[in-house]
Amino acid sequence: MTFDQQWIEYDFNPFILFNASGKIISLNTEAQYLLGAADSSVIYKIAMANASATFGFKTTFMDLEFGRFKFFGITIGYEDEEQIGIRLYQLPSFQFTKQKPQGNLVNIYTLIDLCISSNSIGSPVKYLKDLDPSIPEIRLHAEIFIKLLNKTYLAFNDNETVLTRLFFRIGEHIKYEGQKYSLFAIEFSAQNMNRKYSSELIRLAEENNLYCDVRESKVTINIPMITK
Repeated sequence: MTFDQQWIEYDFNPFILFNASGKIISLNTEAQYLLGAADSSVIYKIAMANASATFGFKTTFMDLEFGRFKFFGITIGYEDEEQIGIRLYQLPSFQFTKQKPQGNLVNIYTLIDLCISSNSIGSPVKYLKDLDPSIPEIRLHAEIFIKLLNKTYLAFNDNETVLTRLFFRIGEHIKYEGQKYSLFAIEFSAQNMNRKYSSELIRLAEENNLYCDVRESKVTINIPMITK
């Protein structure tokens, strides 16, 4: 690998090179993580829609978001009809501002069951679960995390059913002190949520050095796999 190729490979910004039919020819490490959250066909369509009208390069500033990945601009380049490349400029991510989560090793399934049990008392809400059974014990401040879970369920207490999913974020990671950790997520979804709790959910997540993504009918808490 040449020196300039190494620059692309280890760039913080994702780079993908497509052929004329939208098939990936090459990509750097950061783009591999991005494709765990976004379909390559979507990125290809963005490249085609924002390419220069003639051969060359074109930079466009725009807001793009794919899961925890957020971008403020893109550069599209092509020199012929056979290949087209896209570089996405990433906003500074939470992994560079958050400290490594501390606390004790906890069983995430126990915490979820505890919070569902306490929130279901006297409630007509039906709590459904879809949990990957292979998540090991991870390091968290259990007390703060339980507050976050309870507040999240409170935000959905006007629904008939609430689904809790626990799953690995394939291809995604977070860095602390130069070391990579895989990510998994707890996702809460229902028909709607009470948005007045949004800022408090984000605050409680930040107290545990976690990232919380709040949408119209979904809350996702991303958690690093710190097992020691």
